[in-house]
Amino acid sequence: MATQRWQTTLWIMFAAQLISALGFAIIFPFLPLYVAELGTQTGMSIEFWAGVVFSGQALTMAISSPIWGALSDRFGHKLMLERAMFSGAILLLLMAFVRSAEELALVRAVQGMFTGTLSAANALVATEAPRDRLGYAMGTLQMGLWTGIALGPLVGGVLADAFGYRLPFILTASLLLLAGLLVTFGVRRDKRPTGGAERPRQSMLSSWRTIMTTPSMSLTYSLRFLGSLANTMLIPFAPLFITSLMHSSDHIATFTGLIVGSASAASLTTAIFFGRLGDQKGHRRVLIGCTTVGALLYLVHPLVNSPWQLLLLQLLAGAAWGGVTPSISALLSHYTGGGSEGAIYGIDNAIMSGARSLAPIVGAAVVLLLDLRGIFLAIALLYGIIALLSLLCLPIQQPSRSG
Repeated sequence: MATQRWQTTLWIMFAAQLISALGFAIIFPFLPLYVAELGTQTGMSIEFWAGVVFSGQALTMAISSPIWGALSDRFGHKLMLERAMFSGAILLLLMAFVRSAEELALVRAVQGMFTGTLSAANALVATEAPRDRLGYAMGTLQMGLWTGIALGPLVGGVLADAFGYRLPFILTASLLLLAGLLVTFGVRRDKRPTGGAERPRQSMLSSWRTIMTTPSMSLTYSLRFLGSLANTMLIPFAPLFITSLMHSSDHIATFTGLIVGSASAASLTTAIFFGRLGDQKGHRRVLIGCTTVGALLYLVHPLVNSPWQLLLLQLLAGAAWGGVTPSISALLSHYTGGGSEGAIYGIDNAIMSGARSLAPIVGAAVVLLLDLRGIFLAIALLYGIIALLSLLCLPIQQPSRSG
């Protein structure tokens, strides 16, 4: 019965993750265009506000995620997931009715403060899943995430072209509401790990300090930061590089969406496989193997001279990335005791948000120092560093969880 319960929870969370990721990804393709349509009331450039709309949300999420994570350990991961989805539904609906780029940037910043479905979902599943199935569970969650990310830009682009920029925000709000209701009525009240005897309640600062001083945790968070940086660095510059490969400017947006969506699709097809493999052979081994392959693939990227060659390499790189994220997520839980999942994945989400906000700046610096092809070498270097640090510094035997 217990086995059926955690698997039921996992698949409900898979569906909720897919729906919420689809909703958030719907608005990405046209968000800068929406900023331009709204215009500015302060006289600052549209390009500036387009940057603030993206980076502001990532920055506030980086600040708030550890706080929400620590609160979820006290009040329940299910409650925090409902908070993230229902508040996201309200805020995305508000974005459909903003009147200026400044108002959009403000609502996006508030969104970063109150949403964060990924960390809440990770914490809930990590609490429910057996330790020896954690890689499989995290891989399943990632499959839901990447399915939504792969489909969202296509759906959003079609809707924006057909009905304008405001309707996709209303659809996204509806999807988040649906995901929240699915969690409310489908997931039972989450169990509280006790670690044997009654676990003394820690303050937020004490909880964070305990996590960061646990052996291998700081290193694993560093690997997460490097991986998130590598995975998002290319996105702002992909259309420019694809333009340099194509003889005509026609269908650049379509081909960019195809490449980004194909990489996400490749990741989702391998996530569960690598999660299960990590449960059997060790998540450290999977992490080393996938980042090594990723580094080699990105070393080949600068040699491409056609969009189709880039598409093939991105498919292979996406397949390798499918083993990186669930491996790190599983290791974060393996290295700590039960009862701190919310704080663990709250910090994790903050680190990913920080990397996402920093990636365009790092990518721009690489392009200025080298060129567009140099960004692939930078990504290969980051993958190589992750593989080397994992090989030399992560413990070979994964510690058992207490409790």
